[in-house]
Amino acid sequence: MTAMPSLSGSVGYIFTSCDLNVKSSGNVPFKDMIERFKVYDQPRRPEAKEEEWLAGERTDVRGVFILENCFSKLAKVVVDYLLYGRFYLPTGRLDALYSTRVSPTLQMMVAAISDPPSAVSPDLRGRKQDLSNVMVNIQHDVGKWCTEYTWSAEDQMWGVRMLHNFGKLGLSSEVVDDPTSSRRRGLKRVDEEDAVEGGLKGRVSVGAELYFSAKERSAGVSTGIRFTTLPDATPPSFQAPVPSYSPLQPRSTPSQPPTTITALFNPMLGHISGAYTARVSQDLALSSRFDFNVYSFESEWTMGAEWWLRRPTGSSLENDPETALLQNQPPNTLQTAVNGVVKARASTNNDVSLMWEGRLKNMLVSLGVVSDLSSRAKPIKALGLEVAYFSSE
Repeated sequence: MTAMPSLSGSVGYIFTSCDLNVKSSGNVPFKDMIERFKVYDQPRRPEAKEEEWLAGERTDVRGVFILENCFSKLAKVVVDYLLYGRFYLPTGRLDALYSTRVSPTLQMMVAAISDPPSAVSPDLRGRKQDLSNVMVNIQHDVGKWCTEYTWSAEDQMWGVRMLHNFGKLGLSSEVVDDPTSSRRRGLKRVDEEDAVEGGLKGRVSVGAELYFSAKERSAGVSTGIRFTTLPDATPPSFQAPVPSYSPLQPRSTPSQPPTTITALFNPMLGHISGAYTARVSQDLALSSRFDFNVYSFESEWTMGAEWWLRRPTGSSLENDPETALLQNQPPNTLQTAVNGVVKARASTNNDVSLMWEGRLKNMLVSLGVVSDLSSRAKPIKALGLEVAYFSSE
């Protein structure tokens, strides 16, 4: 719900054939439910789901299509899918999304926007008075390479994106379950990486996108490069979690802070952007971004911060010295739990934003404000409140 400049809100719905182990809004891990700075695990090739059989019948089949091949034989193809919808008030706009994974490395999405005529002014609805559109997106990910193909009906735009990850891929779930297999395959453990004298140690990714609009008869291209520290100082990705007993995971805290450096360049528009983000302490992450246009010489410097709020849980690690050792903490250290985060953003264009996200009782609450310090008549541009409650019971 947004209170300023006008009262508006939305209600959403989501359904998927996959298991949603999100528990409830009262006990779900807080960091898993909000957008935050994190360094992702090494890229890995997506793997097919394990088949589940009971009495000769598959029990994991949810979405099933019957296909007839050239030999007139029937085959079952398991397709996981996701449905999403969101309705906005008072504009009456409706967003819909259908996503399905055709194969372990191929995913397709179809999105639609229905924006009927309304008495709401175009300034509150967006840049265009009519936002109705249909978009198709196909993603192909093999770990090293990732390509994405898009099509938009509103402006007849075709686009393609490519991303290449340098370095080794992450270990598959089979290798994680059998640590000795990495020795047989000649793979190095995370703590066996070659030493680098000074500086940050990490991996590099490069990408580019190309798009063409048949309706407007225009095209565009942009490129980018990203550096991310390695080894990862955040918990492993949910795709292939590494057990704590595995020798593939270092038991000591990394000596370098989690850091991401990104540079983007659009030669046709002349836009250059560079960003640097790092977690400087356990609960504080800082970010800085500089945007510059080589044609107009316009520039903007933006700074941001993310501060995690904690509360004591009332228990200590004195009865679990091994856990305290793994966390590089003394045995009598009092355990704390994250119960909120404060995000702040400021730029040289006099824009200042502040947002708090936390948990109240069994609800997840977000409260934010966007202000323009250069405007004396209307310094507050927007004020928003979001409350989320869900339960799997």
